[in-house]
Amino acid sequence: MSMVKNYVLGEGDASPTPANNNSPVHPLPTSWYSSQDIHELERRAIFSRKWLLTTHKLRFPKTGDWLRYEIAGYAFILVKDRQGNINAFHNICRHRAFPVVTEEGGTSGIFSCQYHGWSYGLNGKLAKAPGYQDLEGFDKSKNGLLPIHVHIDVNGFVWVNLDASEKPEISWEDDFKGIELQPRFEGFNFEDYNFDHTSEMSEEYNWKILADNYNKSLGLYAVDTNDGKSTTEEIANRLKIASTYYFPNAAMTVLPHSFFMQRLVPAGPSTCSIRYEVYRHKNSTDEEFEIINETYKRIMSEDKALCGAAQINLHSRTKEEPVYFQSVIRDLITEHHKREEDAEEEIWPARQGIPKEEAVSKEDMDFCSKLTSNDASALTAGGCCGGGCGGGPPTIAATAPETMVI
Repeated sequence: MSMVKNYVLGEGDASPTPANNNSPVHPLPTSWYSSQDIHELERRAIFSRKWLLTTHKLRFPKTGDWLRYEIAGYAFILVKDRQGNINAFHNICRHRAFPVVTEEGGTSGIFSCQYHGWSYGLNGKLAKAPGYQDLEGFDKSKNGLLPIHVHIDVNGFVWVNLDASEKPEISWEDDFKGIELQPRFEGFNFEDYNFDHTSEMSEEYNWKILADNYNKSLGLYAVDTNDGKSTTEEIANRLKIASTYYFPNAAMTVLPHSFFMQRLVPAGPSTCSIRYEVYRHKNSTDEEFEIINETYKRIMSEDKALCGAAQINLHSRTKEEPVYFQSVIRDLITEHHKREEDAEEEIWPARQGIPKEEAVSKEDMDFCSKLTSNDASALTAGGCCGGGCGGGPPTIAATAPETMVI
């Protein structure tokens, strides 16, 4: 059976193009799969800038439904507001940087921080700030939750972009124009599915190892070699398959009885988690759904063993690598690093901008960053402030603490 293993970066305008088409085509060195510095550069150059496939709107049937997510050290909330919009915000209170929500998901009419009771509406606006809201000069309109860009495509899939600019440097169309209109999706109506369950696996390998696995033909499973199209026999047996890899870190496989979403979530240079969302067709029987579900789980379990062994054996990697995927990684990293060299500072696109009048805060952050860059032990320990200043990896799932009220 042609099953699951045909993942692509996209088609046509949807394919991310390497910055330098004349650069040598060769695999990434093994150090790029274990270096803390590369991990931090990926956070800045890739996960803070690119559009990230995250979930589907089916997970938000009611007003106030919300979910908590994390990617590369950035924690955020997705929530459906009273106007039916799906909004995204950094999961951080503007008061003392405590997480606004601590559960995986729920339904709320308002978000209330457990630390000092600051409350926010489903649109992110500050509703209540005990001890501050009556102070002269305190502006509630400037202290709402920090927003994140959201795009919902025509099939209902939810994408986020962490770029803190009012308009992200990279538009969704730049990366994925037409991706939701692929011929492989013909015959699938995503409104005919219901959310079924999630699962997660913590792994001891670099996230790119599994991405590499998706973007090359290993011969481990029968691969659909006709660009995502199913055979006549498969369609007759209701096993039409549409599988796609969405750069940088997501994959999706759609079948008549279910569709599966996977997110590769980097946690460090040699650790990651894989988070799955499984959706079931409304008309599928238990038997039909379980056949596909169990097959999928078996394949994921086998991938776990393969990728764990690959991390251990990085020194013996061959040249038979998915060089296109790796060249995209290389070009994004090196391009961003060049920008940082020219600016003579680290560039964190997801970091909130500091008002011009806050020169002291900028000086403090620069001082912290310089200490971290000059002290390898501080970097290993998580930086001088746990990563919030951009000087080192975070030790807690919070973002942009420099924007809190003091």
